[in-house]
Amino acid sequence: MTSLLIVSISIFAGVLGAILGLGGGIIVIPALTLILGIDIRYAIGASIVSVIATSSGAAARYVRDHMTNIRLAIFLEVATTTGALCGAVLSSYIQSRYLFILFSLLLLQSAFMMWKRGRQKQAADNKDKNKGHAWAHHLKLNSHYPDFHLQRDVEYLVENVPLGFFYMFGAGILSGLLGIGSGVLKVLAMDSAMKLPIKVSSATSNFMIGVTAAASAGAYYMKGDILPEIAAPVAIGVLIGSFLGAHFMTKMHSDVIRKIFIFVLIVISVQMGIKGFGL
Repeated sequence: MTSLLIVSISIFAGVLGAILGLGGGIIVIPALTLILGIDIRYAIGASIVSVIATSSGAAARYVRDHMTNIRLAIFLEVATTTGALCGAVLSSYIQSRYLFILFSLLLLQSAFMMWKRGRQKQAADNKDKNKGHAWAHHLKLNSHYPDFHLQRDVEYLVENVPLGFFYMFGAGILSGLLGIGSGVLKVLAMDSAMKLPIKVSSATSNFMIGVTAAASAGAYYMKGDILPEIAAPVAIGVLIGSFLGAHFMTKMHSDVIRKIFIFVLIVISVQMGIKGFGL
C-alpha cells in the first residue's frame, strides 16, 4: 500500500513537474517527508532519481515540438553540472532542518519573482523589443517556438547571458543540496533574468534537470541515500506523470502556467518552513 501511495503521489508530481519544469522534486520531497515520515535525506535521494525520470519523459516531447532551446541548455549545463557536484559534497555538512528552511526560503523568493515578472510582462510587451545580448548573437542562442493559442511561431531574444550563467551555477548547487533538479532557479533565471517565454523556460529546464541531477546522483548513491524501495516507485510514477504533463503543457496558456507555478511554490514553501522551524 505504501508503494502504491508513493506511485500515486509521484504521478501527480510528474505531471506538475513536466508542466512547470521543476522536475517533480518539489512535490516528492514534501510528500515523502511530511506525509509518509521518510527521512529527508532518503527523500532527496529518491527525488534525484525522479528528476532524471521527469527529464527523460518530458524532454523528448518538448524537443520534438520545438519548445526547447537546445543550444542554450547545453551552454548553461556547464554551470549547473559544476554547481551540482559542489552541492552534493556540501550536503554532508548541513543539518536536515537547515535544508528545510533553505528550501522554503528559496521557493518563497521564487514565487515573488515570478509574480513580479508576470506583472511587468504586459508593459514590456508594449515597448520596443530588446536587441538581445551580444553573447546570445555570437553563440546563436536566440530562437523561436510554436504557440498553440496564437497558431504561429513566436521569435524571442536571449538577454543577460552572463547573469543567467551565474544563476545556473547557484541552481546546480541547490540541486546537489536539495535533490530538486534545481528547476525552480532554472525557470526563474531563464524567465526573469534572460527574458525567455515561460513555456520555453519550462521546456528547456526539463531538458537540463536530468543532466544536473545525474551529476549529483552518483554521490548520493555512494553515501547510501538512494533506497531502491523508495526510489523505484517514485521513478515509475514520475515517468508516467511526466508524459502526461508534457502533453498538457503545450496546450496551456502561458499565464495559466505562471499562476500554477506561483501557487505551488507558496504552498510548498509554507509546508517546508513549518517543518524546518519545528512548528
